[in-house]
Amino acid sequence: MGECRVSAWTVDDVVEWAKREKLSDRVLKQIRAEEIDGQCLLSLTENDLRVIRTKCTNSCVLTIGDVKKFSLAAHNVQKDSNQYLGLGDTSNQGAGILPAVFGTSDVIHHHLNDIERISPPMSVDGRATSIQPEFFKTVLSLGYAFLVTWITSFVMVVVHERVPDMKKWPPLPDIFLDNVPHIPWAFHMCEITGTFLFCIWACVIFVHRHRLVLLRRFFALAGTVFLLRCVTMLITSLSVPGTHLQCTPQDHKVDETSVENWLDAIHLRIQRAYTIWSGLGMSIQGVRTCGDYMFSGHTVTLTLLNFFITEYTPRHLYFLHTMTWLLNMFGIFFILAAHEHYSIDVFVAFYITSRLFLYYHTLANNQALMSHDSTRTRIWFPMFSYFESSVDGIIPNEFDNGREVLGKMFWGVVYIKDICMLTARRIWIAHTDLPSDGKKQSPTTESPSEKELNNTVTTKKPIGNGNLLLMNNDIGRNVVGEPAISIEELMKSNIDHIKEPLRVLEKKDN
Repeated sequence: MGECRVSAWTVDDVVEWAKREKLSDRVLKQIRAEEIDGQCLLSLTENDLRVIRTKCTNSCVLTIGDVKKFSLAAHNVQKDSNQYLGLGDTSNQGAGILPAVFGTSDVIHHHLNDIERISPPMSVDGRATSIQPEFFKTVLSLGYAFLVTWITSFVMVVVHERVPDMKKWPPLPDIFLDNVPHIPWAFHMCEITGTFLFCIWACVIFVHRHRLVLLRRFFALAGTVFLLRCVTMLITSLSVPGTHLQCTPQDHKVDETSVENWLDAIHLRIQRAYTIWSGLGMSIQGVRTCGDYMFSGHTVTLTLLNFFITEYTPRHLYFLHTMTWLLNMFGIFFILAAHEHYSIDVFVAFYITSRLFLYYHTLANNQALMSHDSTRTRIWFPMFSYFESSVDGIIPNEFDNGREVLGKMFWGVVYIKDICMLTARRIWIAHTDLPSDGKKQSPTTESPSEKELNNTVTTKKPIGNGNLLLMNNDIGRNVVGEPAISIEELMKSNIDHIKEPLRVLEKKDN
């Protein structure tokens, strides 16, 4: 009898397991009375135990302690087993055992497989049990955010061309703007505030142990909010909020008569979009745009940075959290005091950003909500379902010390270097297969020098260049996490490994 075959346990096997878990004799009697076998144990919930408790006679009454201990022990088995169902509370399905609810075992396994595709086992305390860095997902989210920034810059060029004429369409009535005088330097202060929040967030990322998960979530949320902003900017053009702003459509309007075709017009817009993108859309970088009012991108940035800092730093850092909230609120005030946005722009930006952040983290931290209807989740939140598929709980706020951070940075650089060298070597080998006249040689006419070259390149080295296994799963490290080889040995091995194929190539050329 093993935990890997829990579904095959008989009632006697479950009783033996309960004895090893040191459960009371009252629990053992109820296991036999209710005929709880391995499959029933895997689907057992605390609500089922309450039903069993109400059915007990006076001679065998289960106490609260019995129910709780049995519930925790069953949950540990469900978590450790590959056949964990993850059905949660089954109160709406009746008090019977799961096979009686679903009918046949085939339906059970079909439902089990559908759930396991989206939801890994949850931990008892709600914290994630296994957190994988998943570098590819982080790079993918970075690419998504990068693409959205380009789309945003291009849309900002388009809406500037469509900004309403200030002489014909004056600023709209606004309670805040009508009662607060214009402060010329306020918008610069807002951007300086955002820069300070970004520096704090960069420090958190630098020392946080699960930095790749944090970056993945940050890029995904930022990209989604700014993509939504592109839609709201484009569909409705609001009038300029302040008379001090010199915004005319001619500033960025493309004269269709001066360009040869529509490709030249797009090329000109892309150049202007690059100016906005390279300056990060900040006025302190010399970027001035009009028409991008609904909703405020500066407010989105301030709010995202504030929420991520407060979420992924220890709760006892009250001073830090209070300071980030004050910076967020003062940044919003500076935006309005500069008369760069309407009040509705700022309010909608704060509301949408905060709600998306909370919805995302609520689903990510409670896998039961996401797995309740996995198909709907994959349809409405495809990116979220992919990025958070391996996260089974709350990301703990754990931090590395300086030595650990530097060590991870070094091995990360070595890992990337190995990938680049391996890719370059494959390209080089592919090109050396072709002779100078461009015709492919027959496999039977391979020269001895080429055989030597191929043997040299494909020879497996114990350490050094191209040995990606050294980077994965800390293979090649000792028990304390330090490299099993010195940096000098690694560098010497890399240099020798590079020189060998070069000497063979020189020999072939001669």
